[in-house]
Amino acid sequence: MKALLQRSLAEGMSYATYYELMQELVEAGKTTGPNQSESMVHYTKMNLQRMKRLGKKASIQPALIEAFAALPGQYIWLVITEAWCGDAAQIVPIFDAIVQELPNTEMSLVLRDELPELMDEFLTNGARAIPKLIVLEKETLEVVTTWGARPAPAQELVNAYKADPNPPPYSEFSVTLQKWYNKDKTVTTQAELLDLAASLAAIA
Repeated sequence: MKALLQRSLAEGMSYATYYELMQELVEAGKTTGPNQSESMVHYTKMNLQRMKRLGKKASIQPALIEAFAALPGQYIWLVITEAWCGDAAQIVPIFDAIVQELPNTEMSLVLRDELPELMDEFLTNGARAIPKLIVLEKETLEVVTTWGARPAPAQELVNAYKADPNPPPYSEFSVTLQKWYNKDKTVTTQAELLDLAASLAAIA
């Protein structure tokens, strides 16, 4: 596992680089991963707009910053993502906003389909769901905890969609899911991350 994590971090990128990559992809009419369909390219364009909006408007709770900053030790947040992923567009900017305020934490992003062996170590209900946050102890690369792929209420929507014997087209469902994120305004994501920080403090 340590060798896999080392290789993943070596291939990782900063959030700024990831954002620039998405800008380049949108300009070129492309996306990440092997599926270069019109719908995936469209999702990428929408996601860049979402990330830009969150970068300007997202407000991180001070208690959340304080909770992670108070943790002993140094950490790396290894995040598995893809440009076409709507959940990632709503969540990864929040990760970045938090880490920017933490002197004891850095973040590295990797693409799911470029590192399938890493993804398969961190499945969600047996699925390659993203974004996936893997919190590592910086010096040892020990996996301290994980989070993802999405807040519990959003996951419930996804589970219900997958269980529906006659589901609507995914394009329709994705609108429903994005409406949930827009209404929630990152509140649930931040609350779950605050719980994560509390759990880490309990074992530190």
